[in-house]
Amino acid sequence: MQVFGQTVDDETRCVHYRTPADIVAIKFACCGRFYPCFLCHTAGEMHPARQWPASEWSEPAILCGACRGTLSITDYRQVTRCPQCSAPFNDGCRAHAHLYFEVPAPTA
Repeated sequence: MQVFGQTVDDETRCVHYRTPADIVAIKFACCGRFYPCFLCHTAGEMHPARQWPASEWSEPAILCGACRGTLSITDYRQVTRCPQCSAPFNDGCRAHAHLYFEVPAPTA
């Protein structure tokens, strides 16, 4: 699968996020293209990003850069490492989930 954006290696790290655990690319709901992050999408596309609605979280929209396996959004949101190759994912990505997925607003 082709990963678009400002990648710095073949494990999907980009100029914005490149720690050892930054190995996930996300297929954007708006264009169907995999990007390492929302900043890469913004730089590479002329349209705004659209978040995946919860009703479509069964879509295999997550790409592990280590093994090139795909995960559904539901599966990705439940794990901290790739279920296929055990490579760890960056837990900090959860703070950006709202940029990729329609998630409920935090309650006060």
